[in-house]
Amino acid sequence: MSRWRTAGVPELVAGARDGRPRAVARLISLVEGASPRLREVMAALAPHTGHAYVVGLTGPPGVGKSTSTSALVSAYRRAGKRVGVLAVDPSSPFSGGALLGDRIRMGEHASDPGVYIRSMATRGHLGGLAWAAPQAVRVLDAAGCDVVLVETVGVGQSEVEIAAQADTSVVLLAPGMGDGIQAAKAGILEIGDIFVVNKADRDGADATVRELHHMLGLGEARAPGDWRPSVVKTVAARGEGMDEVVEALEKHRAWMEERGVLAERRARRAAWEIETIAVTALRERIGDIRGDARLSALAERVTAGTTDPYTAADELVLALRR
Repeated sequence: MSRWRTAGVPELVAGARDGRPRAVARLISLVEGASPRLREVMAALAPHTGHAYVVGLTGPPGVGKSTSTSALVSAYRRAGKRVGVLAVDPSSPFSGGALLGDRIRMGEHASDPGVYIRSMATRGHLGGLAWAAPQAVRVLDAAGCDVVLVETVGVGQSEVEIAAQADTSVVLLAPGMGDGIQAAKAGILEIGDIFVVNKADRDGADATVRELHHMLGLGEARAPGDWRPSVVKTVAARGEGMDEVVEALEKHRAWMEERGVLAERRARRAAWEIETIAVTALRERIGDIRGDARLSALAERVTAGTTDPYTAADELVLALRR
């Protein structure tokens, strides 16, 4: 049995801080499994977080997100950065586990000690992210990663949650897939800080870039000095254009730091995380009273028409507070 499976939280955190992959893996496993030690883990990690630059990559299936993520890892490694990758895969309908396709496609980085790659299953969570992703990002942050890349499932129109979880959101598109129209429908024009037209060696790449610029021009009016999303062409399979993507990311990061936007985004992210934990706790408490006489009595009153569901819910909340 690995020493990390039986290690205490302080030892695991120390191991992660030293860059031990197995310690990092164990901490993320505790996060995914909602371990009773999770509170202790987060408390121990807190003093070591807040340094990593979190980049979210999203877009419709088939645009080359995994290939682009792998190429982006290579570009950051050339710049001497330590990189963490959270590749969120769809859950298997049979086992509930991740399909792990991303890890296979990023195999070239497997032996690099400056790269940590973890596949996570959505486990039915909508919005393109695993529910445990924010805490897993904290683990990688505390483990000394300079950049954390979060690659989402690619579920199309519902995949906007990444905007709330990343410092910078990158939307990937490809020519010949109707992505421009799809982007307008999905609302991902609103969440993208940088747009990448991958597979730019295909016919129609320039037309896709023009269409994106046109759509962005039709968006809400921007004041002087506001960020205007960049549009970058890449051929990720050959590593072409990735240095330009890194340059665009660094420009966006500098703009956010200069205007205080980065701090605002991180504060909103923390608020969202707190709210999610609180709502989960409330749901557990509500689950604890299923079958309780009070809930049954409220249900009977709603069925009989002597009260309405909103009034009954208010009474239930009061009961929970007590």
